[in-house]
Order: sequence, then structure tokens, then C-alpha cells
Amino acid sequence: MIKKLRRKLIVACMASLAIVLAVILGGVNLMSYQKVIRDADAVLTLLANNDGTFPQGQGDRPPPPDGGLAQGKRNLLGKAGLSPETPYESRFFSALLDETGQVLQTDTGQIVAVDAEQAAAYAQQAARSGASSGFLRNYRYLVLSEEGNTRVIFLDCGRSLSSFRATLLASLGLSVLGLLAVLVLLLVLSRRIVRPVAESYERQKQFITDAGHELKTPMTIIGADVDLAEMECGENQWLADIRHQAQRLTGLTNDLIYLSRMEEEQPKLQYIEFPLSDVAEEMALPFLAPAKSQDKELSLHIQPMLSCTGDEKAIRQLFSILLDNALKYSPAGGKLELRLQKQGRTLQLIVFNTTSQPVDRDKLPHFFDRFYRSDPSRSSQTGGYGLGLSIARSIVQAHKGKIRAESPDGKSLLIIISLPA
Repeated sequence: MIKKLRRKLIVACMASLAIVLAVILGGVNLMSYQKVIRDADAVLTLLANNDGTFPQGQGDRPPPPDGGLAQGKRNLLGKAGLSPETPYESRFFSALLDETGQVLQTDTGQIVAVDAEQAAAYAQQAARSGASSGFLRNYRYLVLSEEGNTRVIFLDCGRSLSSFRATLLASLGLSVLGLLAVLVLLLVLSRRIVRPVAESYERQKQFITDAGHELKTPMTIIGADVDLAEMECGENQWLADIRHQAQRLTGLTNDLIYLSRMEEEQPKLQYIEFPLSDVAEEMALPFLAPAKSQDKELSLHIQPMLSCTGDEKAIRQLFSILLDNALKYSPAGGKLELRLQKQGRTLQLIVFNTTSQPVDRDKLPHFFDRFYRSDPSRSSQTGGYGLGLSIARSIVQAHKGKIRAESPDGKSLLIIISLPA
């Protein structure tokens, strides 16, 4: 149990950290990528408004002197939110296509890596995509109509995308290293975190084991004394009550010791292959007579020739616990059913019984807790202590299986167990 608690703690911490890192780094990298797109689209929009080139002046006024021309370009670039150095840093090309997709004109004067033939191929591919903008390799493109023709302008975003990819890979690498560092710290610190719980749990198990062994001796002596008293005084109600309560206390002690042993990290079970179908039938037969005497109907549906690898003694106790529990908590005239079948790679054991009291579905997960009783007022009537299903769960978990409780209609109880075939 302590190992599972420690494992859950580590998994919860790592999952929480991974989610937080994914949100933060995902948001940062997404904003960085969006900035690359916004900057590229701003440049492409400016090029589109000036026939595929950067502006040379303002309006239709005569060209001003060099200083005025430079000032006009800066003003237009400033309005577009671009740096005055943008025309000197940008590498772009364009192509003009007719209605049939044939290339009428290409302009590759502002880029060296792409020739006219490549520009034409890129433009035709972008036009066929049907998108008004997008990426083609490292080039951001913009498709626009121009007097019945189609102009496709490309902007080289290689540097920006390369910087973005480098940042993305660096953030992912640092995140992985950070997660590994946190994992190492958790592996070291989690031992200290769960140590008080582990020590308390170990003391609890040790107390149960020691108390159980200490109680066995006086219970044996009480039983022997009752036998001697009956031999001298004869049978009477008081001696019968003493024997009955001593037997109940002995059974409780044995159950606590068994449960403590089953919940150890590595319970010592004798794993062998045995005929599970035969064991199920053999364990169910003794319950037929008590069920009939209590006006209850017990039906068996056991698939023949099923075998299981596990501790036969523990599995026998599992059948006994489940059938005894179903018999105790079913009303007079109720129905009980034991079903054993193979489903795929698992063996499914189902024990069904109708209930005298409505079943609260919210309380079903607590049925396997120690000393839990859905109806505490019936404790003295049934004679149980609420340990049976806890022991059943420990046996199932020791065999790498799963157990759960269901109530389809709120008036019956299903205990469903899946064991590896």
C-alpha cells in the first residue's frame, strides 16, 4: 500500500507539473509563432498594396529629393508597424498568373535562393491550394486578385521560423530536463514524505498481528474451560453464549491477521494452476442447503473446464466470503446467483443477490473498506464485522485482478471480479 501511495504521489506531482509546463510553454511558443505570422502578413500586405514591391514615395506627388523619399518610405513603413530597415532585411518574390494558372510574370530580383522557374512552381502550387495565405516551406505567401489575374507574393520567413524552431526545441529540451530533475527529487523526497504514513501503517499491522497472536491463547483457554464446565455442570445457555462469543472473537482475530498478511507488499501465496470451475462448484454446494432453509434461491452458472493460476486456498476463501456475504444480506425469498465465465483473457466471477434494504450507489466504493457496514443496525443480526469484502479485495489484488460493486436497480448487489486467465 505504501508503494502505491508513493507511486500515486509521484504521478500526481509529475502530471501536474507537466500540465503547467505544457500550458506555459505552449502559450509562449504559440504567441511567438503568431508574431511571426503577424509580422510576415504585415510585410506581405504592404507589398500587395504596392504591386509586389516596397513603396518608393507617397501618393502621386512628384518624386521628392532623396531625403524626402526616404522620409516617405519611413512614414509608410511606420504606419504598417514595420521597421525602416524592413525593406533591406526582407527577401521576397512574386509571380503573376492568368485565369488558367499559366505564369505571366515573375519577379525574383529581391531573392537569390529562388529562380524564376521555382517562383512559378511555388505560385502555381499556392494558387491550387485555394487558400488566400499560408506557408509553403519557409515562405509565407499571399494570394490576391489583380485585374482578372492572380498575383502570389512570397516572403522568406526562414530566419524567423528558424529562430522559432530553435526556441521551441530549447523550451522542450529544458522542460524534459526539468521534469527529469523534479522526478529525481520526488524519488528522493517522496520517501521522506510518506515515511510517517509508512511507519504508522507498519505499527498498525504489527499491532494487529501481535494482538491476534496474544488473543489466540486466552481464546483457546476460554474454549477449553467451557468444555470442562459443560462436562461438570452440563450444557446451559450461559456456557453456550460464552462459547459462541469466544468463537466470534477468534474468527475476528483470524480475519484481522489474514487481512494484515494479505495487504503486505509481497504476500506469500502458493501459486499453482488448479481447476477453477471445480473449486467454484465445490465451494458453492455447501450454501445450497442454508439458502433453501432460509427460503432463498441460489442458482449456479459455472462455465466448465476453466483453470486459474493462483493460491487455491485464497481463492476458496474468496468464494466462501462472497457467497456468505450474499446469503447474509439477502432477504427471505430473495435470489442469489454465482456466475463464472471466461471473457477474452480474463476470468469473470459475478456474485449477485437481492437486498432487503435499498442500495445507495454513492456508498458502493466503500463496501470494500474495513469494518464498513451499509446498515450498522443489522450488525448483530448478521454476525459479521465488515471485514469480508476487505479480505476479498486483498485476495483479488494479490492475484493481479480487479473487483467492483454495482447495483443496477438499487435493490440488488453485484460483486464483479476479473482475474487473469
